[in-house]
Amino acid sequence: METKLPRKITFGEAMLVIVFLIASLMSTLMKFGGDPHMPLLASAIFASLIAIRAGYKWQFIEEGVTETIKMAMQSVLILMVIGCIIGTWILSGVVPTMIYYGLKLISPGIFLVATCLICSIVSLATGSSWTTAGTVGIALLGVGGGLGIPAPMVAGAIISGAYFGDKMSPLSDTTNLAPAMAGAKLFDHIKHMCFTTGPSLLISCIIFGILGLKYAGKELDTATINTLLDALNGQFNINPLLLLPPVLVILMVVFKVPALPGLLGGTILGGIFAAVFQGAGMSAIIDAAHYGYTSETGIEAVDSLLSRGGLDSMMWTVSLILIALSFGGIMERTGMLQVIAEKILKLANSTGSLVLATFITCIFCNLATGDQYLSLVIPGRMYKDVYREKGLHPKNLSRCLEDFGTITSPLVPWNTCGAFMTTALGMHPFAYLPFAFLNLINPLVSIFYGFTGITMEKLPQEKEGEKIA
Repeated sequence: METKLPRKITFGEAMLVIVFLIASLMSTLMKFGGDPHMPLLASAIFASLIAIRAGYKWQFIEEGVTETIKMAMQSVLILMVIGCIIGTWILSGVVPTMIYYGLKLISPGIFLVATCLICSIVSLATGSSWTTAGTVGIALLGVGGGLGIPAPMVAGAIISGAYFGDKMSPLSDTTNLAPAMAGAKLFDHIKHMCFTTGPSLLISCIIFGILGLKYAGKELDTATINTLLDALNGQFNINPLLLLPPVLVILMVVFKVPALPGLLGGTILGGIFAAVFQGAGMSAIIDAAHYGYTSETGIEAVDSLLSRGGLDSMMWTVSLILIALSFGGIMERTGMLQVIAEKILKLANSTGSLVLATFITCIFCNLATGDQYLSLVIPGRMYKDVYREKGLHPKNLSRCLEDFGTITSPLVPWNTCGAFMTTALGMHPFAYLPFAFLNLINPLVSIFYGFTGITMEKLPQEKEGEKIA
């Protein structure tokens, strides 16, 4: 008996799945206050039903799910190790020491620049823009108010710094997810982002410096900052040697140490430093690596900042990634992403127009789905093969995903990132948007590079039997 082949999914059917995804996400996130997991799972089921109706067998669809998840398993393992490293770095005093010396940089004449740099340091240390904005960011808003600096301007500096660290830290989940979607290596991805994110931060700091000149000479109310410094100094043995683990992580990027062994080494270093500098026992080190660190200073800002980390803390993100990858795997395996990409790519005839198409898709995902993870997953799956076909290295795509997806998420009020920043900073995203210079400049720099070809590295010629990672 002749086996009936499945027909090609139509553009209308593919868009029906996208509409279902958007509707379910927006209703769950905005009306019911839920997480994106269940609407993503429902959308995966809906996409499967559309595919089955077109003649695809479940086994074929399931293979797409498992293959996509398999592709991102290194990223999932890295995230789990990151949970351990954050817990041990806080227990050892590494993160508190970075925050302590970062806060010491503040002076009235360069307050906005210092705010941006401090948030960059904290976010690099923790890998979390949310934690940075919700703790140190709140303290800096109070200091800025004492100086008479407009709150939206301070918030813009906080957002800029927080998302610099969120993009560039190997401890960030989005920094791990983007290269997993594009097929690039983590540290290659981070180094390639330096070409766009570095100049963007420099330009942002220059603008913040110009804006801050009018506030030079005013007396700085340091009461809030001193409270944080005293709490950190009282709970931890602050020592410059505790800056060594972050330096070693940077050296790992330079010397191309594989991510998993390097981060595991960072976790072990955190445990050793916890024993040497903080007198922590093996039980406390294991608990911090598994369940995270719990701060009990009695100061809400400090306790909220430092009560985090641990293997368990990553399970929410890991589960979301697995479900999102399942949805993406179904969309890719059944050709749904391909028919959508074909429509968009009809306008992308050059490297610049391809980068612009990536920008439009990432922005669309942030606006339509309300979640920054999807602004990395969906365009990543859509354009992975297209970048390769045009001879572009996968790290170009992974960089674009972060330049366009991660960086714009806090500017969308109904996006989970924008909603969080609204609550944490006490203002609407449209208020701080004009001053979130890094988030506005970074995409423009990336698009400029796309049209000029600057830093758009070509895919090297593959030798027979060799595949470029």
